[in-house]
Amino acid sequence: MSDEKLSYEQARDQLTDVVKRLESGGLTLEESLTLWERGERLAEVCEEWLEGARARLAAAMAGPENTDGPAPF
Repeated sequence: MSDEKLSYEQARDQLTDVVKRLESGGLTLEESLTLWERGERLAEVCEEWLEGARARLAAAMAGPENTDGPAPF
């Protein structure tokens, strides 16, 4: 599965695994760099999901005030 198609939860879980592997040590420099780069990509995926969630939340919060009908609550 490509990074772009990961859910937030999948990316977050994979990022957690990457961090654990980096913190455990015992890796070569090349392995560490590869994992670091993977972690950076996963963090970007998470950030994109969070940005989208923030935008949806902002739109939902602004929505009822900008409609002509009664508020749903």
